[in-house]
Amino acid sequence: MLRDFPSWLLIVPSLLLFIVFHWQPLISGFVLSFFQTKGYNAVKFIGLQNYIDVVSNSVFQQTVVNTFLYVAWSLVIGFTVPIAVAVMINEMRRMQSFFKFAVYFPGMVPGIAGALLWTFMFDPGPGGLLNMLLAKLGLPMSEWLQNSSLTIPLIILTMTWRGFGGTAILYMASLQGVNHELYEAAAIDGAGIRQRIRHITIPQISSIIGILLILQIIGVFQVLYEPLTMTEGGPNNASMSLMLMSYHYAFRYFEAGRSLAVGVITFVLLAVMTALYFRLNRKSNTD
Repeated sequence: MLRDFPSWLLIVPSLLLFIVFHWQPLISGFVLSFFQTKGYNAVKFIGLQNYIDVVSNSVFQQTVVNTFLYVAWSLVIGFTVPIAVAVMINEMRRMQSFFKFAVYFPGMVPGIAGALLWTFMFDPGPGGLLNMLLAKLGLPMSEWLQNSSLTIPLIILTMTWRGFGGTAILYMASLQGVNHELYEAAAIDGAGIRQRIRHITIPQISSIIGILLILQIIGVFQVLYEPLTMTEGGPNNASMSLMLMSYHYAFRYFEAGRSLAVGVITFVLLAVMTALYFRLNRKSNTD
């Protein structure tokens, strides 16, 4: 034990920072969600009243539906894109480094800046970039983010543009570990590119696919920058997310207790979904 003492000393600063900046705010926020607050100070213990007020709010009910729509659209638009890009770049014989940088570059753009960039592109007026292109093609202009049926898909498109590069790099790193002899054997047996991807590539990287699937769902569940910057939750709360609702409670209405109640509910939903996924995954692996 004394021999390892210097090693333990090395992790003490990181451990203290983790406790002070992660666990302490987390526990304090959970406790504060059971109190009536004045600004950000606890005034009176009210039990589950904050949770009842939040859940009974019709905006919250729509927000939960919106959040699951965010997740669904992220799986439709954003989940397969990094896998496809990683496979294509991995198959290249030249300029791999350039394309790796090209796909990762949008991830270097700050979230707010990226959202503002796409907001200008989706401007519903004649000065919007996409509407200018439509006008050049002789097509009618679109309302884009002002159209409630398009708002969530367009926000997910923005998130995919900014975030798929880092995920694609992880997939490419995983693809480097796939045994090329498997591809050679499949090619000799006459397997085409689709069959090789389906029967070799996907099974070989299935573990990282599962991990990144969970991380994507967790990330999309906590989406904040894009709806805050692009729509502020509109039109008519059509793009309101749980984190944006928590943000509004905290910094627009100064109701910290309700804001933290939304955060705790979000945490519980994510914990249940993650546990369910791992249980189903373990059962499928056992079978």
